[in-house]
Amino acid sequence: MKFIQVPLLRSLEEKDLDTALETEGARFIVSEVNWPGSFPYAPLCGGRIARTEDSLIVDFHVSGLDLRVENLSDNGRQWEDSCCELFLRLPDDPAYFNFEINAAGKILAARGTGRGDRVQLPIEDVARIVRVASVEGAQDHEGGIWDWRVLVMIPYDLLGLDPDALPEKLLGNIYKCGDKTAHPHYLSWAPVGTPSPDFHRPEYFGEFLF
Repeated sequence: MKFIQVPLLRSLEEKDLDTALETEGARFIVSEVNWPGSFPYAPLCGGRIARTEDSLIVDFHVSGLDLRVENLSDNGRQWEDSCCELFLRLPDDPAYFNFEINAAGKILAARGTGRGDRVQLPIEDVARIVRVASVEGAQDHEGGIWDWRVLVMIPYDLLGLDPDALPEKLLGNIYKCGDKTAHPHYLSWAPVGTPSPDFHRPEYFGEFLF
């Protein structure tokens, strides 16, 4: 099973967040092209993951064709846009969270045991997720290479976790998608073994070790 050791950032009082992530965060790459026959395109996607005393931090960096940002409110259809996703589950909980973040930093957040029973988190809870988004690249949305970043800080209590008694690990996966971009794609950090794109498959989750 694929895993990442998620480090605690210890130098935030002396360093800014970007520097602390660069020097202490764990790197990840989202590069599994699980369905190459149907969806071969693979933009570059990676980043850093870390934690503070009260939040989980995931910092996504993307470089590739297309930039679609049509969903400008939280709990929209973010997966249709240029999108990065984080799915998380406690080892003893059949339900899992999905956080789907577009290049504008707008987030869809939901919880449930499978694709068919998702319950969106209340908007006021989603608003508590800190996000930082930036875009560089082509001025023509129809072509060129775009470089964009979106960082999210998810409070532990939003996941039902006690900051003072964190579990040894969370299960989950990290994804890159863009269902309605000009070059649809479905990449993952941990491999997904389904015959067609399906990210709602916790049996393929990896481990995020605390």
